[in-house]
Amino acid sequence: MSAGITITSGNFEKEVLQSNVPVLLDFWAQWCGPCKMLGPVIDQLAGEYEGRIKFGKINIDDEGDLAGQHGIVSIPTLVLYNNGVAENQRTGAAPKREIEAMFKKYL
Repeated sequence: MSAGITITSGNFEKEVLQSNVPVLLDFWAQWCGPCKMLGPVIDQLAGEYEGRIKFGKINIDDEGDLAGQHGIVSIPTLVLYNNGVAENQRTGAAPKREIEAMFKKYL
């Protein structure tokens, strides 16, 4: 698992919907190979953008309700929230520059 806050149904509203910075959610599972490949990229971005964007991790095996609410059918899936609204979504492992492009205009 990479850097980021563990997001659950219990803290979703506070950590995501009420966040004062954009939030990039990573829907993942321990058994997912591409999710593990994405981990180091998320770690690097979390360090570079600390304080400007929040990175949240949602384990779909533990939080199936959140995955269902977001219509997640494949992982890894990244969902960007800004001001409590899902603004952007991407499924599959991606290079750093493509992930950055998801959130840069919201910083």
